[in-house]
Amino acid sequence: MLKTVILIGGPQKGTRFRPLSFEVPKPLFPVAGVPMLQHHIEACAKVPNMKEILLIGFYQPNEELTRFLACAQQEFKISIRYLQEYAALGTGGGVYHFRDQILSGGPEAFFIMNADVCSEFPLLEMLDFQNEHGDAPGFVILGTTANRKQSMNYGCIVENQQTNEVMHYVEKPSTFVSDIINCGIYLFTPEIFQHIGAVFQKNQQDMLLEEQTNGWQRAEVIRLEQDIFTALAGQGKLYVYKTTGFWSQIKSAGSAIYASRLYLNQYHQTHPERLAKNEEASPKISGNVYIHPTAKIDPTAVLGPNVSIGTGVTIGAGVRVRESIILHGATLQDHSCVLNSIVGWDSTIGRWARVEGTPSDPNPNDPYAKIDSETLFRDGKLTPSITILGCNVNIPSEVIILNSIVLPHKDLNRSFKNQIIL
Repeated sequence: MLKTVILIGGPQKGTRFRPLSFEVPKPLFPVAGVPMLQHHIEACAKVPNMKEILLIGFYQPNEELTRFLACAQQEFKISIRYLQEYAALGTGGGVYHFRDQILSGGPEAFFIMNADVCSEFPLLEMLDFQNEHGDAPGFVILGTTANRKQSMNYGCIVENQQTNEVMHYVEKPSTFVSDIINCGIYLFTPEIFQHIGAVFQKNQQDMLLEEQTNGWQRAEVIRLEQDIFTALAGQGKLYVYKTTGFWSQIKSAGSAIYASRLYLNQYHQTHPERLAKNEEASPKISGNVYIHPTAKIDPTAVLGPNVSIGTGVTIGAGVRVRESIILHGATLQDHSCVLNSIVGWDSTIGRWARVEGTPSDPNPNDPYAKIDSETLFRDGKLTPSITILGCNVNIPSEVIILNSIVLPHKDLNRSFKNQIIL
């Protein structure tokens, strides 16, 4: 039997995802019409013999998370539980802390996934790959190819090209090491806990030597990447399976629009029913568009490509939406225009208003380019990026909002450009 652990982090992170993470835990933010986490769960549910999915993080159990888990359990007929850390324990610490829960029932292997990645999730291929590598199955990292410059923003893997063994692993190196990067999706056997346990004991000994009063708290903070993979590389235990499928991180709100595009494109194979079609007396659809059945849209609106429209959204006559996510309860009044933007829950955009951002997509001419995690400011100025409206923002008629971030519950009275509106 198999299990999956999804690492969902916690509220102190996700700062680059504000103001959207104020309203909903980042892993529940809708990407291509469904919560980010649902894409992971759908992929796991397709794996034969998958018995349980465990979410590990330090969000307080809240109503939204509980409701999402209950719905997902019913829909995918699989046990899904949330295990809350008492503090942020790092990517390996939480897994080690809950090792008894992960190992109960005796799984022969388990996946670990970061919640903030978007991928085709080639889980069956990773299992086949693990089985092909000898009698003593090793641990598998999912890898992909990045360009030389961007690879230094990720964990870099140097492999033996004949055997795919990981010979060397460096997290975010300062110089170029390898163009194969870590995708944040792993396949482990229970033996991994011996290696994590060794790091835990070493941390404890270091604490005793330092004689720190609160040292016990820090011994449990273990990072899979720096503490485990770096040590395992070159020992014949760690392998990399390289995927050619799509993969991206979802660190900033801008990357959510890019991830939405990747998932909408995949729906042609996996969920054609989720893609809107051009029909009589319905809005004009260009490219891949997801529309929630409860949305009310005027037939003269033009939507797409890469548009996702949430529950209860109202879109008036002549509205144009492109490369955007419109969240539930938002209203786009007649002839407004929304490009490269995320419109927050219950926000209103007035007639003839224009909300526009600058896309931060990877270079389309470079097949190995990844999306850049831009810093919010450069040289004291806001980096031009997608426009984000928090929840319950009011944009008056005939106003232009360009490359700006608007925090929740704002009534604007004029146009803004390249600003954070607090």
